[in-house]
Amino acid sequence: MKDRAYAKVRVTKKAEWSVTAGHPWIYDTEVTTEETAPEDGALTDVFSEKGRYLGTGFYNSHSKIRVRLISRNANDKFDEAFFARRIQYAWNYRKAVMGSDADCCRIIFGEADQFPGLTVDRFHNILVTQTLSLGFERIKPMLFQALYDVLTADGQHIDGIYERNDVAIRELEGMKQGKGFFPLPGVPVPQSTKTKITENGIQYFVDFENGQKTGFFLDQKYNRQAVSKMAAGRKVLDCFTHTGSFAMNAAKGGAAHVHAVDISAEAVAMAEENIHLNGMENVIDCEVADVFDLLPKLPPKQYDFIILDPPAFTKSRRTVEKAAKGYKEINLRAMRLLPRGGYLATCSCSHFMPEPLFCKMLHAAAADAQVSLRQIEARQQAPDHPILWNVPETDYLKFYLFQVV
Repeated sequence: MKDRAYAKVRVTKKAEWSVTAGHPWIYDTEVTTEETAPEDGALTDVFSEKGRYLGTGFYNSHSKIRVRLISRNANDKFDEAFFARRIQYAWNYRKAVMGSDADCCRIIFGEADQFPGLTVDRFHNILVTQTLSLGFERIKPMLFQALYDVLTADGQHIDGIYERNDVAIRELEGMKQGKGFFPLPGVPVPQSTKTKITENGIQYFVDFENGQKTGFFLDQKYNRQAVSKMAAGRKVLDCFTHTGSFAMNAAKGGAAHVHAVDISAEAVAMAEENIHLNGMENVIDCEVADVFDLLPKLPPKQYDFIILDPPAFTKSRRTVEKAAKGYKEINLRAMRLLPRGGYLATCSCSHFMPEPLFCKMLHAAAADAQVSLRQIEARQQAPDHPILWNVPETDYLKFYLFQVV
């Protein structure tokens, strides 16, 4: 192997096995030797203990993920053309799997698109990014220009790129928090931080400056359609409604009435704005309430379809047991409220709540409620959030649709 310009580190057998199996992360405890002092945010070559080349990635001494690999090919040149190709691959994939829905989708899903630590969501004319890798932070001007160029060259109209870097994890990576439009040469900065999108034939205002995550949850797109197909004539309770997406899909599917609940007054205000935008005020009403407090107060059989789409109850392995209790409580309450023959949509968006544990929780809730669950569908995230089988962190959304019998 020819001499290369990058710093070099050697890693443990465990890391070698993981990288060879296709995982792009190397943890701080897995680096055994730094042959040349790597610079934070710079590309670094990774070798096995015996000196075999394993890959190249961004080094960061501030991070528990010490190196995020972006390539395992020693012949790659990490220039603008390299990253433009990667972006083009990601965009071609979205066009293939999303079709016309690519107007509103996740264009880059971190590790699944070989951009570890980078997220890019498209909301029609706006791209919203979140950068959790110091390496990508350093090359943003080149990277975001390439992103803009790839899309506009394909005839897509993009008015701007907005950064949602207001997350605490950036500080753990040695980066500052912040948000705002990223300046693109020759592209005027948009005056508004809201835009309008259409998903499943329903219109939404997206507040990409203040909304949760990047402003809107795109991963449930087709799960909302599954709910819509089951909603005709039913009285629906949509818990954790956020921007009203499941509620409006139920209404579009012909629900007799939908009651949408969220603890956030700001979320409910946005949901009401979206409901008005779609002319669904006569079908949907909203309430600001804590679902954990509300469910015990409701009389049985008031609703015949309940939707549970909670935020992640756990963001680490340490709190999984506590999260499982929270999931069980709301699912048990919902099962007891539904009449025999009623319908339940329930999900978890936490990677740390693995599917076997989520299913075990549902079995326990059903046993305590003295009901049986007739499975209609088991689903995951939309394909613009692809699951990379050798990176289990990309497999996070569990969605089940049941009849309670």
